[in-house]
Amino acid sequence: MSPTPAAAAKINVLWFLPTHGDGHYLGTAVGGRPVDLPYLRQVAQAADSLGYYGVLIPTGKSCEDSWLVASALVPQTENLRFLVAFRPGLQPPSLAARLAATLDRLSNGRVLINIVTGGDPVENRGDGIFLSHADRYIVTEEFLDIYRRLMRNETVDYRGKHLHVEGAQILFPPVQEGGPPLYFGGSSPEGIDVAANHVDKYLTWGEPPEQVAEKIATVQAAAAKRGRTLSFGIRLHVIVRETSAEAWAAADRLISKLDQQTVDSAQGIFARMDSEGQKRMSALHGGRLDKLEVSPNLWAGVGLVRGGAGTALVGNPQEVAARIGEYQALGVDSFILSGYPHLEEAYRFAELVMPLLPLAHGAHRLEVRGNNTGPFGETIAGDRRPRAAQS
Repeated sequence: MSPTPAAAAKINVLWFLPTHGDGHYLGTAVGGRPVDLPYLRQVAQAADSLGYYGVLIPTGKSCEDSWLVASALVPQTENLRFLVAFRPGLQPPSLAARLAATLDRLSNGRVLINIVTGGDPVENRGDGIFLSHADRYIVTEEFLDIYRRLMRNETVDYRGKHLHVEGAQILFPPVQEGGPPLYFGGSSPEGIDVAANHVDKYLTWGEPPEQVAEKIATVQAAAAKRGRTLSFGIRLHVIVRETSAEAWAAADRLISKLDQQTVDSAQGIFARMDSEGQKRMSALHGGRLDKLEVSPNLWAGVGLVRGGAGTALVGNPQEVAARIGEYQALGVDSFILSGYPHLEEAYRFAELVMPLLPLAHGAHRLEVRGNNTGPFGETIAGDRRPRAAQS
């Protein structure tokens, strides 16, 4: 049996670009915002200036294309990394390798790759994929076999059950040696096999800590059998306010315009999926609007109508930081976060929680650094800077 991963000494915190929509309330157009380039640029530049390690750009038919969005925003940012998705089966691995290498060069090494197998059979059929759950993971295995060799500058001949290439190669290598790091999440046995064989960072959605601990142990053991080690990340929403009462009120307000019919409709869509991770998310709340706190400060209300990541850390800064510390103690070193609306919540989390965290990607950028570059509030009477309130 492989040892449990050691607690991560430092962590990376990433944010999220809402290319499938954003707003003040879930499940309604009330308070919604357009997903256009100016708004996405605001979110990305805020994340960049606030010191987030990177941003996740989602994928699927409900989203703007992650690669085009990343390409548009790379020149608008300085340090921010972009976690963009490949969907094995939708593109050949040689094309994927050229895309990744090109964007890695254009961004000077600011690319991360998210491998998404896809868990909605209806969406898959619309994209021309008619494979079973097991076969989709075979395609993912074959895709990554070829892709990783190409990123090592090999010329690849390969014949698998689904994929076949002869003399595949990329002529212009990526900036990052061996290619951008590979992120991947899959809770089924087939998904865990893919992670153990190929990826650099295994991702889980925000389940209660005991479930995350069990999953990490399973993945770590599978990787150890292959002589590999992985790092671990988690995908969560956050609702943080100065007081716990304010945070929970904000959580209630986020779903205040939902009705049971909308929830039931969403849950019906999730039920048709063959994603083990989605089943685990849906089981946390069972489609009910009561009893949504499934673990201390872990709230499943987002998953009532949102697929994928469906839980949020809710609380005051100290509570949210403590819950992050619990996942960190399990071996999680990367936290991919989001909140509604994404622009405002990026600031709230950065200002209230990031100073409390052991960040691996540099000090929080809103720390006091000079005469007019640190936080101080509005000048009082045009004459003096305010002082921090005495506790």
